[in-house]
Amino acid sequence: MHHPWRELRERGDGVVLHFTRFNDTRVAATNGNNAIWLDQDLLQVERRCAIQHEQAHIDLGHTNCDDPREEQAARRLTAQKLIHWDALVDVFKWAHTAFEAADELWVTPEVLEDRLRFLLPHEKGLLRLIGASRHA
Repeated sequence: MHHPWRELRERGDGVVLHFTRFNDTRVAATNGNNAIWLDQDLLQVERRCAIQHEQAHIDLGHTNCDDPREEQAARRLTAQKLIHWDALVDVFKWAHTAFEAADELWVTPEVLEDRLRFLLPHEKGLLRLIGASRHA
């Protein structure tokens, strides 16, 4: 399992995490360089996903998070880092709902949705086969 907190601690590029309270709909933000702001009221699973998302923006060199293409790239990288393929396959074999799967994978349902949306064609095919055999 990937550990965003450990990744942040071991980065070596001086990124500092600040806990704050946003006055809008954001739950986290970054300047794309050396700072991440995280809403202090998030649940632990939400913190895990948000901190990884902001690190993805930094890793991808994003400084303008208003660009939909940059946001999509950060969401893709976040989902891939937080949900490894083997873990996704394992949970797909038994989970009955997306909420159940997200809980097991220790991600938000939105991150699970992103992971599924960005699957490669052959990965989608394999998951369909697993799902079909589970219901046979």
